[in-house]
Amino acid sequence: MYPGTQAERVPDRAALVMAGTGETVAYRELDERSNQLAHLLRAGGLQRGDHVALLMENQPRFLEVVWAALRSGLYLTAINSHLTAEEVAYIVGDCGAKAFVSSRALADVAGEMPWKELADVGTRLMADEVAADGFDRYEDALAAFPTTRIDDESSGATMLYSSGTTGRPKGVLRSLADEKPWEGEARLAGLGAMYGFRDEMVYLSPAPMYHAAPLAFSINAQRFGGTVVIMERFDPAGALQAIDRFGVTHSQWVPTMFVRLLRLPDDDRLGPDLSSHEVAIHAAAPCPVTVKRQMIEWWGPILYEYYAGTEGNGSTAITSEEWLAHPGSVGRARAGAVHIIGEDGKEVPAGQEGGIYFSGGAAYEYHNDPQKTEEARLPGGLTTLGDVGYVDEEGWLYLTDRKAYMIISGGVNIYPREIEDVLIQHPAVADVAVFGIPNDDLGEEVKAVVQLLPEREPGDVLSRELQTFVRGHLAGFKVPRTVDFIDELPRLPTGKLYKRVLRDPYWAGR
Repeated sequence: MYPGTQAERVPDRAALVMAGTGETVAYRELDERSNQLAHLLRAGGLQRGDHVALLMENQPRFLEVVWAALRSGLYLTAINSHLTAEEVAYIVGDCGAKAFVSSRALADVAGEMPWKELADVGTRLMADEVAADGFDRYEDALAAFPTTRIDDESSGATMLYSSGTTGRPKGVLRSLADEKPWEGEARLAGLGAMYGFRDEMVYLSPAPMYHAAPLAFSINAQRFGGTVVIMERFDPAGALQAIDRFGVTHSQWVPTMFVRLLRLPDDDRLGPDLSSHEVAIHAAAPCPVTVKRQMIEWWGPILYEYYAGTEGNGSTAITSEEWLAHPGSVGRARAGAVHIIGEDGKEVPAGQEGGIYFSGGAAYEYHNDPQKTEEARLPGGLTTLGDVGYVDEEGWLYLTDRKAYMIISGGVNIYPREIEDVLIQHPAVADVAVFGIPNDDLGEEVKAVVQLLPEREPGDVLSRELQTFVRGHLAGFKVPRTVDFIDELPRLPTGKLYKRVLRDPYWAGR
C-alpha cells in the first residue's frame, strides 16, 4: 500500500502533521504532489534503478520526495542535513544521483557543492519558495506536471549510508522489489503483529528523518493509513506535549532521548496526558539498564527494543516484560538467526563472547565497496554489523562492544576513521586516535588523542586550532569535544593501533 491507495480510501485524512507548526498534509495532497514529482523525474530522464539524493531538514516536503522515488522504481538516498558541502558532495557523487532535492534552510550547503564535478545530476530542485543559483524552484517545477500516476509505477527503495573501509560512508544497497508499490509487503504483517501498526494509528517521529529507523517507520505507518507526526527537532517537553495533543499511539526513540525525558521537571514530565501511547520503540544505541527500568516504570510495559542495522541482514527484538526478566538484553532473533563466532571462525558456546553474525537475513552489499562487503561475510551466508556480544542458554543476545569503536552520540553514529583521516592532514599532527568517551547527556562524545611532530608544542591554543581544522571539513557533531596530547600512540609492531589502551581508562567502572 502507498499514498495512492490511501488517497482513494481516506483522501482527507492527515498523512503527516508537523508537531511545531501544526501544518498538515492530507493523503490526497501527498499522493498528488508525489505524483507530480514522479512525472518530473521521468521527464528528467530518471528510470527504474536510478538514484535521487535528498538533503532536507524535517519538514512537510520530505516524505513527498521519498514517495515520489518509492513509486517510481528509484533509489532514495536521504543525507544527514548537518553535513558539510564536501561531505554531501561525496555521497551525491558516490550514489550516482541523477536528481538532487534540497530546501531553502540548507541553501548555503547545497549552493557550495562542486556542481561542475557532479555533472550527472541533471535535476536540481530547492523547496520553500526561494531557489539558490543553479536550482529550480521546487514548487514551480512541480506545478508544470500532472497529479495523475506515471504509467510505469514500480517499487523503489532507500539506499542510506553507513561507514566504509576508507573512512568515508558507504551506501547499503539492496535489490528493488518486484511487487508494485500498491501491493502489500510481507514485512507489514510483521509490524502489525509485533508493534500493532494499523489503520488510523498516529506515529510520532521525534528524530531526524534522514536516519534509517525514523524514515522506515514513517513510511510504513503511512502504508497502513496512519498519520505521521514529525517533530522539526527533538525537544523532550515538546515530545510529551505532541503525544497528548495529537493522540499519538506509536513512537520511536533513542536512549539519549529517554535520558532527557527523565530529567524534565515534574510539571513538564507528568503534566501531559500519555494515555493514548501504546508502543514506544527504541534502538540505535545501547540503553543503560537504569534508564530503561525508569522508563518502563513511568510509561508502563510499552517499550519495545530491537537490534538491527541499516543493512537489514537480521534483527532481534524484546518486549518490556521480556526485558524485565532479562535486563540488558537486546532480544532474541526476529529476522534471521543469531550466531556468535570466535576468532577462529567457529561458533562459540552460549555465554562466550564473540562476533555477532546473522544467517537467513536479507541480501545486501555496500555500494562501490566490494572489500567492505566481503569483510562483513563468512562462508555459509553469515553476515555481521561488526558488533561483539554473547547469547545466553535461552538465546537472548547481549551486546558487549560496538563495531570498530564506532561512537554513538545522541543516537547518531560517528565513525572515528573519518575524523582521524582529517586530523592527520594537519601539519602539526604525527599520529592520531579518535574514540568515544562517556557523556552523561549524549551517551558518548568524541575524544581525539594526538601525537605531535617534534617541533610543535601541545596546549589549549593548538587544541582549538585542531578543532577548527576538523570543523572546516566535517559536520559540527564530528568535531572532537576535547583533544589530548601524548608522546607516542600505542601501536603494535605491525602498525596496528592498540586503541583500547587509550580508550579503556575513560570507561573504567562504566
